[in-house]
Amino acid sequence: MSPASWTFAETYVVEDDVLLAARARAEEVGAVAVGSGVGATLRFLAAVLDARAVVEIGTGAGVSGLWLLRGMRPDGVLTTVDVEAEHQRLARETFKDEGIAPQRVRTIAGRALDVLPRLTDGHYDLVFADGDKREYGAYLAEALRLLRPGGVVAFDNALWHDRVADPSIRDDETVAIRSLTQEITATDGLVPLLLPVGDGLLLAKKEWVPEADA
Repeated sequence: MSPASWTFAETYVVEDDVLLAARARAEEVGAVAVGSGVGATLRFLAAVLDARAVVEIGTGAGVSGLWLLRGMRPDGVLTTVDVEAEHQRLARETFKDEGIAPQRVRTIAGRALDVLPRLTDGHYDLVFADGDKREYGAYLAEALRLLRPGGVVAFDNALWHDRVADPSIRDDETVAIRSLTQEITATDGLVPLLLPVGDGLLLAKKEWVPEADA
């Protein structure tokens, strides 16, 4: 694919003023927001899943959260987790600008691996991870517990600036993401997909598996 075609695809769904303002807030505090291609994909996933309950790991300034909310059911609730309380304050400004009812968003400040174990098993339609890349494997384990059958987990930065595809690159973050891609394809009951949008979006659908006979 040519750079021109990639750019055309990435910007096919145009961001409006609310998203652009959220992106500007993210830049001010050094939070790296998802690109419009990933955002549009997240909205599409939430819409296809008719998502009522979504978990987001990495709130940022609300760019990805807003994309998710736009795809979710009108009564859907987004639970978003971030270690930076200031980022979440900015995200709440974004959601307010959009006119999102406060009860539709739960912002939880803290480490994802401290927060996720407190969430309800099998309750969520979609889990989106954009947190510490070294913890992606642990996020997968939590996501599989949290998702209902048919739910989807999505990981941002799955190509990690072209580093994952180069086996000679062995830093901790790259190795963790590379290991995640391998684990997902090797796990029974998951339908994997790696999309070359943004910096790579790795998806896995949790299939329904009948319980073994007693």
